[in-house]
Amino acid sequence: MTASSPAGVGAVLLVGGEGRRMGGIAKPLLTLEGRSLLARTVEALVEAGVGPIVAVGPMLEEKDDVVWTTEEPPLGGPVSGIAAGLARMPADRVLILAGDLARPDAVVQGLLSHRSADVDAAAPASVDGVVFSADGHPQWLAGLYRTASVRHALDALETDRNASVRALLGGLAIEWIVDQEGITTDIDTPADLARAREETEETS
Repeated sequence: MTASSPAGVGAVLLVGGEGRRMGGIAKPLLTLEGRSLLARTVEALVEAGVGPIVAVGPMLEEKDDVVWTTEEPPLGGPVSGIAAGLARMPADRVLILAGDLARPDAVVQGLLSHRSADVDAAAPASVDGVVFSADGHPQWLAGLYRTASVRHALDALETDRNASVRALLGGLAIEWIVDQEGITTDIDTPADLARAREETEETS
């Protein structure tokens, strides 16, 4: 475990979805620098000492470091995915991450190194999570949360199926990290993928 990785931090990766804007391709299997987005994210988490890593969705790549699960019924939206992931999560704090992040290493390190990341999970929850914001918009799927706080928010929802992530997490006490460098960029379209590949080539 690295010095910047607090104990008791797991991760839920949302890797389901239909990838309609990518022509039906599973976005976590898209490649940057010869590795899938999924592999890049898992590697970033393992390097940071995060575990367990729970991936929610169909098994895309078999990995020793990943516990796979699915929401029932499938394709119930990201909140259903979060609920399914937390059902397998023993850690006190949890990174909730999209499976199509272009720079997962920077996202993971940014969250774990933030000053609120070391808040004792057993203490009164003055802060429920640390989340990136980009261009004034919350990046809910690039956040580190108290697991108990998210479970409580799930219990308060009438249903998790097709609920918005804002409806789930918007009532939590959040400390924001302003993303000024675009590190929370995800890959939704072929143009996003081309741009990410250009940027990685420029920095390599």
